[in-house]
Amino acid sequence: MSQNITVEITGKVIETNSKQPIEYATISILNNNDKKPITGAVTNTNGIFIIDTHATNFYIEVSFIGFTTQTFKDFNISNNKINLGVISLSEDEQDLDEILIRAEKSQTEFKLDKRVFNVGTDLSSTGASALEVLNNVPSVNVNIEGEVSLRGSQGVQILINGKPSVLTNADGNALGTITADMIEKIEVITNPSAKYDAEGTSGIINIVIKKSEKKGLNGSASLNVGVPNSNSFGLSLNKRTEKFNLFSQIGFGKRTFPRETTSINSDLINNITINSVGESEFNEKFSNILIGTDYHINDSNVITLSGTYAYEVEDQNSTANYNSIDATNSITDSWIRDEITKATNPKLRYELQYKKDFKRHEDQDLLFSALGSSFRKDQSSDFLDTILTGSDTDTQQETRTDYKLEDYIFKLDYTHPFLEKYTIETGSQYAINIVSNDFAVSDFTNGVWVDNADLTNVFDLDQKVLALYVTSAYEGDIWGVKLGVRMENTDLYTILKNTNETNNTNYTNLFPSIHTSYKLNENMSLQAGYSKRINRPGLRSLNPFSNIRNNFSISTGNPDLLPEYTDSYELTSIQKIGKASLNFSLYHRYTTDVIERVTISFEDNINISRPENIGTSNTTGLEFNGKYNPINWFSLNGDFNINFFSRKGVFETESFDFKGNSWSTSLASKFKLPLDFDFEISGDYFSKYKSLQGETSDNLYADLGIRKKILKGKVILNMSVRDVFASRVNESETFQSDFYLYNSSQRGRFVTFGISYGFGKGEAMEFSGQRH
Repeated sequence: MSQNITVEITGKVIETNSKQPIEYATISILNNNDKKPITGAVTNTNGIFIIDTHATNFYIEVSFIGFTTQTFKDFNISNNKINLGVISLSEDEQDLDEILIRAEKSQTEFKLDKRVFNVGTDLSSTGASALEVLNNVPSVNVNIEGEVSLRGSQGVQILINGKPSVLTNADGNALGTITADMIEKIEVITNPSAKYDAEGTSGIINIVIKKSEKKGLNGSASLNVGVPNSNSFGLSLNKRTEKFNLFSQIGFGKRTFPRETTSINSDLINNITINSVGESEFNEKFSNILIGTDYHINDSNVITLSGTYAYEVEDQNSTANYNSIDATNSITDSWIRDEITKATNPKLRYELQYKKDFKRHEDQDLLFSALGSSFRKDQSSDFLDTILTGSDTDTQQETRTDYKLEDYIFKLDYTHPFLEKYTIETGSQYAINIVSNDFAVSDFTNGVWVDNADLTNVFDLDQKVLALYVTSAYEGDIWGVKLGVRMENTDLYTILKNTNETNNTNYTNLFPSIHTSYKLNENMSLQAGYSKRINRPGLRSLNPFSNIRNNFSISTGNPDLLPEYTDSYELTSIQKIGKASLNFSLYHRYTTDVIERVTISFEDNINISRPENIGTSNTTGLEFNGKYNPINWFSLNGDFNINFFSRKGVFETESFDFKGNSWSTSLASKFKLPLDFDFEISGDYFSKYKSLQGETSDNLYADLGIRKKILKGKVILNMSVRDVFASRVNESETFQSDFYLYNSSQRGRFVTFGISYGFGKGEAMEFSGQRH
């Protein structure tokens, strides 16, 4: 053939099993003599390709990652056209298995204003919840109560797919209901830009949920058993076609959380001590269903609609032995306090999202989302005090809680890149938070139940936050900068209905931010940032009603709390040295109207605590984390954080000026063993640190996991042990001139065994079937 003749090559590429078209399959035209490429193309969304060539001595290859390559050397040319017809590609099982193994290693990415941790399939998270996965992320800690802190501060906002969720602000262990297999990545934003909510003084943690992009029918089923009870079944299904992506998930099971507690209340004036030792068992039965779809109107427009419904049944039984000890160290009174608590929790979450991409630039897009969620808790508790020694008589109490939460969030975001290296982002958000808490305490007196008027009331909260933001960024090859400002107007209304006490507050704030990065060389970069943050008190802090589980240690809320404000500064270096990646961060936070829980009353050995706004805090810290992969079967991850703080404040004429420090470190090792076994062990240590009225003790614990893949990764057998040595104990002490308090809590060791099976084109995803 003459070289001035153009040959047109056409065809369609599909997947062998599902017969679905394969998008972005590569068509290569290669020289027959030296096998060098001449030209090439990729398939469109329908799997179709058209490619022209002037070559005369060539062959054709059709390939796609994870699939076997098809080679064509004998073909017919008719009217200067080659029609290869329908080309069927099948999965390359060996290649696919290698891809899956490589994907197991969690990777860290650094963006201009955040760090991204791709979860992978960390072994110690097998069968775990999002809370347990978070505990393996550098800078993040989750205590035994499920409270999340970032660099030692609990003023952190947690988002799901970039948006607030009922799972992150409802009572109870709601965040623990997201399963590890559902998480694609976790974004840690220690110094957020103006694009993000200003809520959270120490930053933002964004949990990004996986969404399958595989065409055809994919799924995974898992069965887990554990000690204590961690028994569950989960099924995940995904069906993707050219226009629709249908996804669903169901799960049900039963879990048990045991706990051992110790408390000491000492009156140092009258030399009377009340101590207690107790144990409890929290059981939950749960079921949930998620269903949703993405509808691709065309290449540029996608609508997503999803809904989740979950129902939980909880019961808790606890027993505590109490002793009253006088100045001679003699027991004057002794009794047992028994509790039986039952609750039901229905949850509903629904979301509509529309995304428009623009052909002008791949990063130009418009995103609108409307999210609604509701959470209810109907709970009742019975308390019985049985006297063992002393002059008191047996007493009974009961409580009732009717809790309702509704959240509505509307967001509009627009991203506009221009001149290759510049980007403008702008948007708005309107969030509505409606809460009602109907709480009652009754005492059994003279054979009848009598409401305790001091502890019975209805507390309602209605909060609306309107936000507008704009950011402008330049991101070049060497350096980048991002400037932004966010305006938020907050309208808060609370009421205690029985006493008609109201609090109506409206305030507007500006939250500026600036971030910059500079690339010194291929192996080292610097990042710096500043942002202003707010921490609005939530229902638990505002609700003035008490928890009487231990009626000698009562915690209550404060409806007059003001929000905290924080100025946050940060400087980070990112280095690669051989097979190691190292990251150093120097940070400083200045916070006003700091919210601290303090003891406001100690009388008759009854300690009553509530949150108060007390002064200011200056915190300066240094964080180091790194990853080292010296050989392909071993990796090491480490994190170290130390901060020094200075507190200034006065509460009821008492000065709370003091200085202190705290530090933490974690180390995780992963091994690939013979016979396709993987093993991981991790350890965490948190130092003792000084608090406003006392100190919190140090903490040391370890987790481990082991896994074996069989049948090319379609089946996974796994075991995980959390808190291997049962050493994770939360201890705190309060020292005052007239009283002393001690509290400890421990949950113990958790062992989980599981088997997961992936079918269709999916691999076993280790879905633990936990509630969500």
